Amino acid sequence: MTDLYSDPIGTAVAAAAKIAELTGKEKHDVALVMGSGWMPATDALGKATHEFAVTDIPGFPAPTVVGHGGLIRSYEIAGANGTINALVFLGRTHLYEGKGLEPVVHGVRTAVKAGCKVVVLTNACGGINREYKVGQPVLIRDHISMTATSPLIGADFVDLTDLYSKRIRELVKHEDDSLSEGVYVHWRGPAYETPAEINMLRIMGADLVGMSTVPEAIAAHALGAEVLGISLVTNAAAGVTGEKLSHTEVMEAGKAAAGRMGELLAKVLKQL
Repeated sequence: MTDLYSDPIGTAVAAAAKIAELTGKEKHDVALVMGSGWMPATDALGKATHEFAVTDIPGFPAPTVVGHGGLIRSYEIAGANGTINALVFLGRTHLYEGKGLEPVVHGVRTAVKAGCKVVVLTNACGGINREYKVGQPVLIRDHISMTATSPLIGADFVDLTDLYSKRIRELVKHEDDSLSEGVYVHWRGPAYETPAEINMLRIMGADLVGMSTVPEAIAAHALGAEVLGISLVTNAAAGVTGEKLSHTEVMEAGKAAAGRMGELLAKVLKQL
C-alpha cells in the first residue's frame, strides 16, 4: 500500500485508479477545485453522475475547514467536441492546517493521474487592488509566493512562465470580456494579513491575496496539466477599508456570486 508522504505520486496513481473504479470512467478530462463559498457554483454543471467522500479515496484527509465539503463529484458535460468528464473537488487542504504540502497538492496530482489535461483552481481571496469590488471574479495571470515552500522536491526545475495558461484565460475572456486579470499572493495563514503587510504586497505588485491555489497550480503544471486560476474577491484586504476581516464574510460573499461563477465555468468547460 502506498503512503502519501513517502510516495506521493504512487498514492496519486492509486487514488486515480479508485476514482475510475467508483465512477466506471476510465479517465476524466478536466478537474475543478472549488474554494471557500464556491460549492453552489456547481449547480450550473448539472447533476453529478457520481459523488463520494474524499476519505473513500487513498491519500485524502478529512476536511477541517468550514466551507470545504470534503466531497468528490464526477460530471458528464456536453462539450464542443463530445462529452467531457469533469472531476470536481468540493473543498481542499490548506498549508496552514499543518499537514505538510503533500495533502495540499494530492487532489490535483490525483486529477492529472486520472487523465485531466486541464485543472481549474478557484478560491476566495482578499482584494488588494483598490479597484476590485466584493463579489468580483478575477483571473489569475501570475503569482507571488510568500510561504517559501514548493511541492517540488529535488532537482525538479519547472518553468512557470505560462503557469496560468494564457490560452485558457483568453477562452474565458471570450465568454466574459469584463473579467480582470491580477497577480495572486499565497499567504500561509491562518492569520489574516496586517495592513502593513498588505501595503508591502501592493508595492510588490500584488492584486489579490489568499491562502491556497499556488502549490496546487505548481504541482499540476509540473505533471503537464494546463492551469486556470480564478479568484473571487470576497473581502477587501486588511487596511483597504478599515473593517475587520472574518471567515463568515468570505463565505457569504462567495455564495452571493455563485450563480454567475457557475454559469461562467459551465461555458468555459464546454470550450475545453
